[in-house]
Amino acid sequence: MTQTIAKGPEELADIARRARIQILDAVAHAKGGHVGGPYSAADMLAALYFDILNIRPDEPDWPERDRFVLSKGHSSIALYTMLALRGYFPVEELRTFDAINSRLQGHPDVTITPGIDMSSGSLGLGFSGALGMALGAKAQGKDFMTYVMLGDGECNEGVVWEGAHVGARYGLDNLIAIIDHNKLQQFGWRGETVAERITPYTDNQLADRWRAFGWHVLEVDGHDIAAFLTTMDDAKAVVGSPVAVVAHTIKGKGVSYMEGDYTWHSKVPTDEQFAIAMHELGADSGGEQ
Repeated sequence: MTQTIAKGPEELADIARRARIQILDAVAHAKGGHVGGPYSAADMLAALYFDILNIRPDEPDWPERDRFVLSKGHSSIALYTMLALRGYFPVEELRTFDAINSRLQGHPDVTITPGIDMSSGSLGLGFSGALGMALGAKAQGKDFMTYVMLGDGECNEGVVWEGAHVGARYGLDNLIAIIDHNKLQQFGWRGETVAERITPYTDNQLADRWRAFGWHVLEVDGHDIAAFLTTMDDAKAVVGSPVAVVAHTIKGKGVSYMEGDYTWHSKVPTDEQFAIAMHELGADSGGEQ
């Protein structure tokens, strides 16, 4: 029996809102961590974990489960939050994030955290691991899907394009790469001033590059959950080719002063900023849902 939990777009949006509250609370409590990237990914992760993925939280190692790899592993708190809300471990454990004895480290660790399919953090290598999972499924005649989420800045890594070449050559139609195209990265690609950053890829360059490597490419607003669900259905229907879903998102989505500001890639809020964010997300300053 599968354990997907079909949710409507409104319910999924509320799960993403609750996740953003928990993410900021965990980062503030740890006094370190990433916020901007987790916030740009939250809506898509809610759709994945509460609708799309065929998983069993009470049986994390179920052999027939769909695999999910967060290749942009520095956004781990977003993944941990979704796993907690889905029932892999208690939500209260999120407050142990990044503590030395915690199961919830700054980057995902497959050896200690329920629900993690691959350790990640070295940019591009999570994508390579997901590629191997999809290849392995084909070799063993397994019909589970493998999903992997990359950052657009991560796509600067050469290993991503080596993997993209291999995925197309093997026709891995059981592999879907979701690119969180929030158009901002922490370092590099400065704008006209030191205080500005420009997108890692301009215009249609990112989508065109995936097409050039032989992938079927779909584009979607990563914050429009209904559109994302439809796009993922379309992606699963593709035969003979891996699929790249280029999801256009906003870094820091959900909090007014964070949106579109690259400095919130990794930053701890002040008490005042924390209170403002919690109010905007519909919670009190204690971070309650």
